[in-house]
Amino acid sequence: MTQARNLKLSQAHSNAIVLRFSNPYDEGWTHGYVLDIGPQFFLLGLIDESMKFNGFQCQLVSDLRRIKVPDPYEDFIVAALRKRGQSIDAKPEIDLSSLPALLKSANALFPLVTIHRERAKPGECFIGKVLDISERNLLLHTIDPGAVWHKKPSRFRLSEITRVDFGGGYEEALHLVGGNPKTLKKPTKAKRP
Repeated sequence: MTQARNLKLSQAHSNAIVLRFSNPYDEGWTHGYVLDIGPQFFLLGLIDESMKFNGFQCQLVSDLRRIKVPDPYEDFIVAALRKRGQSIDAKPEIDLSSLPALLKSANALFPLVTIHRERAKPGECFIGKVLDISERNLLLHTIDPGAVWHKKPSRFRLSEITRVDFGGGYEEALHLVGGNPKTLKKPTKAKRP
């Protein structure tokens, strides 16, 4: 299974073929172009249900299910994208060598990142700016669905993160309304006397 999955991912990537797949956490299908493949995560140019590009998504390779290369509706999808003048001008330089590298590079290139912890909290996501990444944890200054920045950052275990999104319409709308966060200082450990 693992070898077949990796082969299909590589085929979609090297031949610029629209890929369709499912994962264990969402109903339905995900469509897009594989832009890069790392040891754990791959970078997808996401195509939404209205047949438009909608940012980028990095998913765990191990979470891929029911992969179709090409997508059975690739001709329709490509025709719709062309008629709308939709294209990915350049692949974002996302470092897929590790999850911390992925998060740091996405945070440097995009105003907001979305993290999903689908194994721990299905259906929940958190959006914000990366403040710090340690060996085990992510410190994220989060913004709520009303585009209001939280006063305190949130800490998440890296081992729970299953997907990272950025550059999509929702993140863009939140940033347009909420702007950049006020600078938060990383919490420091209390020094012993």
